[in-house]
Amino acid sequence: MVHDGAPVTLRRSLALAGLLALVSSPVAGSVAWAHDATSDVYAQVTAAPSGSTADVSAVLDLEYDLLMKSAWLRAEAYEATGREAQLAQLDEHRDDVDEYVTGRFAVAYDGVPCTPALADVDVVERGERAYASLTYAFACAGEPEGTHEISSALFPDAESFVHSTETIVRYALDEEEGSAVLTAASPTLTTGEHRLLRQMGEFFVLGGEHLLFGADHVLFLLALLIGTRRLRDVVWTATAFTVAHSVTFLLAALGVVSVPAAVVEPVIAASIAVVALVDLGQVRRGPTVHGSVRDALRLRAPAVREERTAWDRWRLPVVFVFGLVHGLGFAGALGIDAAWSWTLLWSLLSFNVGIEAVQLGIVAVAFPLLALLRTRTPRVARWALAVTTTAIAATALYWLTTRLLGQ
Repeated sequence: MVHDGAPVTLRRSLALAGLLALVSSPVAGSVAWAHDATSDVYAQVTAAPSGSTADVSAVLDLEYDLLMKSAWLRAEAYEATGREAQLAQLDEHRDDVDEYVTGRFAVAYDGVPCTPALADVDVVERGERAYASLTYAFACAGEPEGTHEISSALFPDAESFVHSTETIVRYALDEEEGSAVLTAASPTLTTGEHRLLRQMGEFFVLGGEHLLFGADHVLFLLALLIGTRRLRDVVWTATAFTVAHSVTFLLAALGVVSVPAAVVEPVIAASIAVVALVDLGQVRRGPTVHGSVRDALRLRAPAVREERTAWDRWRLPVVFVFGLVHGLGFAGALGIDAAWSWTLLWSLLSFNVGIEAVQLGIVAVAFPLLALLRTRTPRVARWALAVTTTAIAATALYWLTTRLLGQ
């Protein structure tokens, strides 16, 4: 190995491979992600129907087990499984849950807090998780033509159960419709602020975060990069994936198509496993690239003609199909359930652009490093990539098994 490169390069390559294997392993991954968990709260806030004693209606969806833990209830409350058992626990601890939520979620009118009343409790499913769905009626005092403020500090970092919680708000108040992402740094929205550009910026950041912190999508992208030898292959592969997931993401988020998460999530795991296993077969056959780093980064055909494999011929169709499924996963992660509007469309487009920006950033960093490793130390590259693809495949198969079993 020393013959192919300097010892320092070897040590760095082995360390990189070991780190990737550790992060990708099912056991280490489950521990890391559990410790570093995040959560989203979904809020639908609208003007109350005419004739109602309330002024504002708000439907809040919060992760059931996290809500029960944050309200400091006993283990039987947050460990309850099944809709009927969870509804029973919510009914038994209704006052505790109400106190927790109203202490951290508020609606005000012209700066005066509105009075909340918990009107209904339900349990719904978002993705693979149970959510407590709480309907509140807010009574507001004040003169007509005022503005409303919506504030959220649910599941703060100080509680230590999760971090960086975001409340995704859809609202229709004061003859205005819009979306917002409330965070610890920006916990309040006010109607009448003409906040379309701010809204687009919030959803751009949210989209980037969902890709960057979505382990399954990142591993799929890494597996695709390992399986490509030239920049032109990366461009075509990334384009096929982008077009495919953009189409299904928009259609699913707008409610045009609907596929259960019980189908989508296992297929996403299977897609990672398939690509990683193909990568492993290619790595085991021998060198994956000829020439220099400059040759690998050229968009035009290489000077050395390479034999095309079956994967080379079928890569784009397979990636496109898998991209369609990943788009459904992105839509499920966003969790918007609202009627069509132009403001919703702009939010979705901004979210998707955020995904693409982070995706391009990962490609721009990872692919040149892979090309450098393959051309400068091919034997080290073969060993390191074999370890990495094995770890990715093992992780994906672990996810596939647990998702099929509903765990």
